[in-house]
Amino acid sequence: QVQLVESGGGLVQPGGSLRLSCAASGSIFIINPMGWYRQAPGKERELVGYISRGGTTNYANFVKGRFTISRDNAKNTVYLQMNSLKPEDTAVYYCNRFPPYRGDYWGNGTLVTVSS
Repeated sequence: QVQLVESGGGLVQPGGSLRLSCAASGSIFIINPMGWYRQAPGKERELVGYISRGGTTNYANFVKGRFTISRDNAKNTVYLQMNSLKPEDTAVYYCNRFPPYRGDYWGNGTLVTVSS
């Protein structure tokens, strides 16, 4: 059974940093590249970036240079380090395999609020 548990969100001021974690069940983590996604209020879920099994990363233009994805294969965990946060980064952040398949299970996500 797939399990995805995101954590680390919270309220942060503009320019601040947060580190999100995603603990994934073994099967989905071992086999697939893993992605971070976000959904802002009233908007569609969008890809933030992803990391391959070997550690190669790719990011959406709107986070390049500010966000970094890493993974710990021994812990079945993927991380999202977010720096220089902006109010427009406010969203619920999710992890899942990349690319996601229709009908995939999604965790509850973790809310990031960037506000002064």
